[in-house]
Amino acid sequence: MRLTTVRMHCSVSISLLLLLVFLVALPLSASTARIYVTNSAGNTIDVVDSATNKVVQTIKGIEVPHGVNFSPDGKRVYISNEAEAVLDVVNRETGEIIKAVPLSGKPNNIAVTKDGRRIFICIAEKPGALDIVDTVSLQKAKSIPMKAPLHNVYVTPDGRFAVAGSVRGKFAVVVDVETEEVAWELAFDQGVRPMAFDANPDGSTRNMFVQLSNVHGFAVVDFATHKEIARIKHPDEPNGFGAIEGRLGTPSHGIGVAPDGKTLWVNSVLANSVFVYSLPDIKLVDTWNFLRSTCRDIPPSDRLRTGSLLLPTARRLRSRYGAQNGLRN
Repeated sequence: MRLTTVRMHCSVSISLLLLLVFLVALPLSASTARIYVTNSAGNTIDVVDSATNKVVQTIKGIEVPHGVNFSPDGKRVYISNEAEAVLDVVNRETGEIIKAVPLSGKPNNIAVTKDGRRIFICIAEKPGALDIVDTVSLQKAKSIPMKAPLHNVYVTPDGRFAVAGSVRGKFAVVVDVETEEVAWELAFDQGVRPMAFDANPDGSTRNMFVQLSNVHGFAVVDFATHKEIARIKHPDEPNGFGAIEGRLGTPSHGIGVAPDGKTLWVNSVLANSVFVYSLPDIKLVDTWNFLRSTCRDIPPSDRLRTGSLLLPTARRLRSRYGAQNGLRN
């Protein structure tokens, strides 16, 4: 196992910063990507060029933006708007709002189906629902009632299911994309936080990796049998982070499978680190540890302000800051 440490000059730990604002990358070509950063305490979304680390566009007029996703052709940006309980549809090129689609309640995160025909939207206020927006008519086509508010939603690698999680209800619910009906549900002992999925060789979904409130690690769910088969605990060292920031209830928040499907990247608030596990055997193979410091060497435009674990982040930190700030292997 290799331990990589990036010495950053920042007064707030990087793993905590990976929790504050939702960040999504939109690949535009093999060499270009745009990063959409929701300013959830305001009414804008900053669009960052990943090559230059500069803001190249600001989408305005969306108060308390939460979830961001895109049409498969990259022409539209979909943004959930908590203040107005709508889904804002934005022209990606111009940044103009095309339409505001009314929803059944205050939305949180969103997911777009592989064919781009539907958008699944978590409704985060009681009684809770999973709204479905038709992208042709740009109307709410259906609202699936839930027994508790929902927070995060994802489409499985094979595109067949939308999976949503409830923090307050402590469950994950799986909805068939074609029938738009609940296929199955699984209860947990803690609130459901971010999730990720890997795939079998035939493309079907193999495992669901579920982060939970008050769990320093994640649960592994066999997607075929609908059963939790393992509970992975992160290493105890390093530690000592998260208390000042009030994050002890979400000790691990941010998870993703690498594009090649060979590794699972999971952050830790308590360790101020990202742990890397091999797939499919789920063995710890690497650790990225970000040391706390004072922020004076990082330009304000480059300071991370995110919510979801973005896999390229550590690589970019190493290439940009490693030389002057003492990266060691």
